[in-house]
Amino acid sequence: MEKAKRALHQLLENRQAAGLLRKLKQPTGLVDFCSNDYLGFAQSAELRTLVEQAGQQEPNLTNGSTGSRLLAGNYALTEAVEAEIAAFHGAEAALIFNSGYDANVGLLASVPQRGDTLLTDELIHASMIDGARLSLANRYKFRHNDLSDLEAKLQKATGTVYVAVESVYSMDGDLAPLPEICALCVRYGAALIVDEAHATGIFGPKGEGLVTLLGLEKQVFARVHTFGKGLGVHGAAVVGSRVLHDYLINFARSFVYTTALPPHSLLAIRCAYAYLQTQSTTIEQLHQLRRLFQEQALLHSPDKEWLLTESAIQGLILPGNDACRTVALQIQQAGFDVRPILSPTVPAGRERLRICLHSFNTEAQILALLQAVNQV
Repeated sequence: MEKAKRALHQLLENRQAAGLLRKLKQPTGLVDFCSNDYLGFAQSAELRTLVEQAGQQEPNLTNGSTGSRLLAGNYALTEAVEAEIAAFHGAEAALIFNSGYDANVGLLASVPQRGDTLLTDELIHASMIDGARLSLANRYKFRHNDLSDLEAKLQKATGTVYVAVESVYSMDGDLAPLPEICALCVRYGAALIVDEAHATGIFGPKGEGLVTLLGLEKQVFARVHTFGKGLGVHGAAVVGSRVLHDYLINFARSFVYTTALPPHSLLAIRCAYAYLQTQSTTIEQLHQLRRLFQEQALLHSPDKEWLLTESAIQGLILPGNDACRTVALQIQQAGFDVRPILSPTVPAGRERLRICLHSFNTEAQILALLQAVNQV
């Protein structure tokens, strides 16, 4: 055991020496430009009350699910919430997973088979990467949002072909060119998988996601919607066909071999979806603030390398881990919770401040943040 502990200690020291050691931090009390709580649902007293009232109307629910869905942890409530999620996203069926990580790992590891081909955008989330690594399919990356590179790889693909992308990329905040990717998938008979984690609640007439906004529901094989970002609760669902739903129940190991979400989480998911459908003004407020941020960033700091996107995620390139970390600390000292994203999470030389905008941020806060950025 001591040898193992020494080995781990050495690895931690190596990471510390490289300036990459991660540590857990509690909430700072600074102005939030960091979290994924884009619509403020996680801190909404109104949503909390809805969840509490829903619990009072279901007095016989257990505290925990008591087991996996295939053993003792499947309830009428679970299946009812899944049906509601499927209807909201315009799909035949939805299957709830304990997290977006579980959903992506289970989906990508189990669906593509040996002899198939899985093509993934080079900037997909770590959960999709891990799922792809567990797959027995032939796996290839294509350059980020590069349609020509994707098509070149589609032309060489064998077996059943799957393409995996994010609709909104978590580090850059940019959008995938979904209509063009769908057209390529149709042309080459490929099945498209879209992670909508950072689009859920943010895009679409009622926050259904970017796929729905673009009217592409019938052209996408599977979508992953997570609940811990725009919806402010926890868990995720894979939405798609009934046959995909049934397949995942049988073969997705991150579904089969885990204790199911407790009933309280299911009520929170149900209430978050209901609450979302009353929040069109909140969604529009987020986009108004985004437009203000971009306008003011370009007006007052046109010389900086901004990553300005249509999503809630904006960025400022600050090459070098030390330089990026130093600027982030100075902005935090000015009262704003902005975090540095360092290599190797992003490519060396593309380190950046990741700035998350929220419907609850004010215009004054945005202007003050940009002033702090200019001062450093």
